[in-house]
Amino acid sequence: MRVRSAACAVFAWTVAFHAAAQTAQKEPPFVTTPIEVVERMLALAETRRGDLVMDLGSGDGRIVIAAAQNYGARGIGVEIDTALVATARENARSAGVEQLTTFLNGDVLKADLAGASVVTAYLLPWLMDALQPKFLAELAPGTRIVSHAFAMSGWEPDATRSIPLSGEDEGRTATLYYWVVPAQARGDWQAAESEDDWHLEIRQNFQQIEVEGTIGETRFKASQARLDGTYIEWQSEAGRFEGRVLSFQIVGTLTSNGTNRTIVFMRRQ
Repeated sequence: MRVRSAACAVFAWTVAFHAAAQTAQKEPPFVTTPIEVVERMLALAETRRGDLVMDLGSGDGRIVIAAAQNYGARGIGVEIDTALVATARENARSAGVEQLTTFLNGDVLKADLAGASVVTAYLLPWLMDALQPKFLAELAPGTRIVSHAFAMSGWEPDATRSIPLSGEDEGRTATLYYWVVPAQARGDWQAAESEDDWHLEIRQNFQQIEVEGTIGETRFKASQARLDGTYIEWQSEAGRFEGRVLSFQIVGTLTSNGTNRTIVFMRRQ
């Protein structure tokens, strides 16, 4: 399904039909998306030069083309309708961004997402839910995802935006959902080199985390714990920790009483 709008009476049927079409090789009806929604999706994702934007259900290519025109970003569109793939390629040529854009004919559930730093979608909830494990498995931590109209079960958005539409869509509101793919921080961690005997226990549900641990014999439960992509922070009696979650390390700085020191936590096997 592509990012589009329609009159209310037709909209729900159009969305449902095209969502099935993206995985069942049916011909979907095509309804364009207001450019204001396209622009807000890319702005919400903080799109920038150097990004690789992947639009799932890319239709006539307008999101990928806008990313190239407005931000200088490279883009890939995945679309099951071969005629629309051809249209998107022609539109990219006409817009002068052919070298920055690629349009693939294929099923969104089989698309290779590796390398994308921004993913956009307008897909029914069951498809968003089907893509959820694929997002977590294939996208690097820090990748931004923006969905028009539909969220994902269990994964709370990092941000939600409501956009009053204008023109022929005046009176309608578009809803956008934004997520940042979180690093895998869950588990037990131990300070690699420290004068203190630090142990951490991190529980994680997507980007929501709880941090507890011990410093020597003293147990603590952190407050203000936050995970944003690879960025992690928390507050404890020992001070404020800010760092990055890597594959087998958490590397950061502990600030206490105006003094900063680096701590490296290693994942315990």
